[in-house]
Amino acid sequence: MAPPNLTRAEVLFHALSDATRLGILGMLRDGERCVCELQDELDAAQSRLSFHLRVLKDAGLVADRREGRWAYYTIVPGALAEVHDLAVRMQPRRSALPIHRAPSCCR
Repeated sequence: MAPPNLTRAEVLFHALSDATRLGILGMLRDGERCVCELQDELDAAQSRLSFHLRVLKDAGLVADRREGRWAYYTIVPGALAEVHDLAVRMQPRRSALPIHRAPSCCR
C-alpha cells in the first residue's frame, strides 16, 4: 500500500476540522443545496459561510454551480472516500509490534 500523500491529507483534514464545515457537509448529504438555505440553517453571516464553503471547495470536498444570482453546492462524489482511504493508510501495520525498548539514538 502506498504511503499517504501528506500534503493532500493536511488539506482534507484541515477542511474537516471545523464544526461549521462539518455541518455544511451534513446538510449536503441529501443532495444539492442553495447557499441561501445553508445560510438560513446555519444562521451564519454570508461572509463567514463563504469562507467555510471556499475551504471545502478548495479541498475538493464540495462543488458549486451558479444559477442566476444563486450558488448551489453539492458534495463531490468520491471526495469523502478519499478521506477514508487516507485515514486507512495511516493506520499501524498489522506486523508492527510495539517497541518496549529505547531506540538506539536514545541510549
